[in-house]
Amino acid sequence: MIHTRLDGELLSQMVYLGASNLHKNVKIVDALNVFPVPDGDTGTNMNLTFSSGVDELSRKESIKVGESAAALAKGLLMGARGNSGVILSQLFRGFSKSVAGKDTINSRQFADALKQGVDTAYQAVMKPVEGTILTVAREAADMAVKYARTMDDIVQVMEKTLEYAKISLNRTPELLPVLKEVGVVDSGGQGLVFIYEGFLRALRGETAENVQNASSVAVLDADLDQMVEEHHNAQIHMKTEDITFGYCTEFMVWLTHSTETGKKPFIESSFRNHLDKMGDSLLVVSDDEIVKVHIHAENPGEVLNYAQQFGSLHRLKIENMREQHSTILQKEAERKQTAEPVTPPQEKLPYGLIAVAAGSGIADIFRSMGVHVVVEGGQTMNPSTEDFMNAINGLNAEKIIILPNNSNIIMASNQAKDLSDIPVAVIPTKSVPQGMAALVAFNGGADLDSNEQGMTAAANAVKTGLVTFAVRDTQMGEVTIKQDDFIGIADGKILVAEPDMMESAKGLLNQLVDEDAGLVTIIFGEGASEDQAAELEEMLSEAFPDVEVEIYAGNQPLYPFIFSVE
Repeated sequence: MIHTRLDGELLSQMVYLGASNLHKNVKIVDALNVFPVPDGDTGTNMNLTFSSGVDELSRKESIKVGESAAALAKGLLMGARGNSGVILSQLFRGFSKSVAGKDTINSRQFADALKQGVDTAYQAVMKPVEGTILTVAREAADMAVKYARTMDDIVQVMEKTLEYAKISLNRTPELLPVLKEVGVVDSGGQGLVFIYEGFLRALRGETAENVQNASSVAVLDADLDQMVEEHHNAQIHMKTEDITFGYCTEFMVWLTHSTETGKKPFIESSFRNHLDKMGDSLLVVSDDEIVKVHIHAENPGEVLNYAQQFGSLHRLKIENMREQHSTILQKEAERKQTAEPVTPPQEKLPYGLIAVAAGSGIADIFRSMGVHVVVEGGQTMNPSTEDFMNAINGLNAEKIIILPNNSNIIMASNQAKDLSDIPVAVIPTKSVPQGMAALVAFNGGADLDSNEQGMTAAANAVKTGLVTFAVRDTQMGEVTIKQDDFIGIADGKILVAEPDMMESAKGLLNQLVDEDAGLVTIIFGEGASEDQAAELEEMLSEAFPDVEVEIYAGNQPLYPFIFSVE
């Protein structure tokens, strides 16, 4: 099959097959995580990001390539999660700009659009690292430009693009030593190759039904929206402090075909009964391919992890119920305004503070330190750009400060900063301890620039330790790691691996704490107990009698202990 012109319909087919191929290979991409920790989420982030683009494209399909590309880019931008998702969104944002206003494009214009996507992505990354998805995209686009000068057939150009993307992917371990040490290729680059494989299949004539099944989605949307409205209206008789399950969680599950391995068959009654134990106000509507869910849960991450066993997640929306309740009460007051005076709007805050946290205890700590909105997320569940935009727009504040508290969330935070009409500072906190230290340095009377500098400096002065478990055998430097070992990580470097959790925690603390330390904070999460935290405190008191120790229950998943050393 030959294609000398690319229109909006064919681009849509490319996107749908690209999304399908990525989705089928999510586990492969996730497994390429360099660290052997249970939070490999590059594939999940890219899948959720690209699915958001598909959602938007399916609602705004066009025969014009410029309009279809714009819809895809908008969906990707708002749905971007994690560094890989943000870079993916920027690749297609640049692509969209290149083809804006065009009905169709030829092979040269297609290649040039890929190249402009690469240029846009590089500009979005403060310190681009070679041996990553950026390298794979750049080298593939360079070859596309080269061959498009002599090839009119877009199919042939895409073949060369994919060929060199694979060559570039296989070279990533030579460019990034840590990949070579562990024996893997770059995960983001692998995800892009899967997308490009889908693109080529579509150009060769394979077709993809609109993976959204748009008519079914529309019916389910209407049914669920009406039921949600009825449930939320019932809350006007509640008090905010009586809300037990704090997060209104909505999402869609595209049920996986039985030919795909690793997914469970969907039985609505069992699905509903399981979710019912995780919260209240549960609503489930479904057809043969799609399930839409609304639930009020205290730990939405657990809900999403369960639902993902049955298919891919789309259109995620998580809102703080306690804040949402105030909005519901306000709407009811407006409805009654003919009989009752409307309460004056809340005064605008000089600052709005937003922090990312996984674990109800950690979220409570951040709120006690003055954070106005806690965005649910962290390892394995990175918030999207849209999640941050919703948090920003939901605050009546003159200025916003965001604490991502995870290195894989900083880019999405910055993308929201760029989209916001309100001045925003993103403090590049890479851990919960850094976020807590930054909050201590916050000065409500200072300007935004001064707070950004002071809070960043405070965050950088803190040492962070994490204890988790290994998901595979590997060798990291001088540390030999066996699957299921408990590993101790200090500021991104694995220092300890032990079969016993407490031995790992003690070994890590012995390397983190020295005579200069004044305060050690122990946050224990799932898999650890307060007694075990007290045992670590006793050890520290004997070894470092002048060091003050504080213990908090964080309830965080995956990481039994988080340590902060100041």
